[in-house]
Amino acid sequence: MKVGIVSPVVVQLPGVRSEWERDAGVEELGLIAGTADRLGFHHLTCSEHTAVPEPIAEERGGTYWDPAATLGYLAARTSRIRLATQVLVLGYHHPLQIAKRYGTVDRISGGRVVLGLGVGSLQEEFELLGVPFEGRGARADEALEALRASLSRRTPKFHGKFYDFEGFVVEPHAVQPRVPLWIGGRTPRSLRRAVAHGDGWVPFGLPLDRLAQMLGGADLPDGFEVVLSAGKPLDPLGAPEAAVQALSRVAQA
Repeated sequence: MKVGIVSPVVVQLPGVRSEWERDAGVEELGLIAGTADRLGFHHLTCSEHTAVPEPIAEERGGTYWDPAATLGYLAARTSRIRLATQVLVLGYHHPLQIAKRYGTVDRISGGRVVLGLGVGSLQEEFELLGVPFEGRGARADEALEALRASLSRRTPKFHGKFYDFEGFVVEPHAVQPRVPLWIGGRTPRSLRRAVAHGDGWVPFGLPLDRLAQMLGGADLPDGFEVVLSAGKPLDPLGAPEAAVQALSRVAQA
């Protein structure tokens, strides 16, 4: 089992964030990332929202650091831990924008990027950014195909219904021959999408028995990653036994 951390400070959810995070900044974040790096954690994360409507921010929070800038900074503060977006909303970006931004982060980090990607559910944010909300699933599927065709190539090409490109140079591009794609979601369709187009699945908000049921009915390819949440913040220093028990429950799911 590999253990990662949900980076503090960069996403602050009401009822979950710690009081110290309110005033914390890049130095505290860098110290935590560096410590996780030295302790052998597998990955750290940074999520994405461009702008959250005020009423929704009261529930989901309004603090979301830009993941490309954040992971670029953390690449310089670490040496081995993987740098994961968890998750980018596919519909907010052209596939080549993702390939360029995170190909650059992959280059400066020495090949440590993991792209967590999702379809998105916040209609107001789609409308704000001028991208269609309806049909976003089909667009996301094609975006994943276009990304796979582009991430590690200087002159990518792809011809589809929503995205069509050839004859452009994308430099720098990712140094990993295959950048891992982890697909976020909580539905059977998201799991099918992950198996078809990705290297892993990042479910959220599902009880462990439901997760076990969904995974038990899926034909997962070799090496496929299932990235599960511990369900609540853990304190391995203050409450080590509780942390071990929580991780054990997840591992047995």
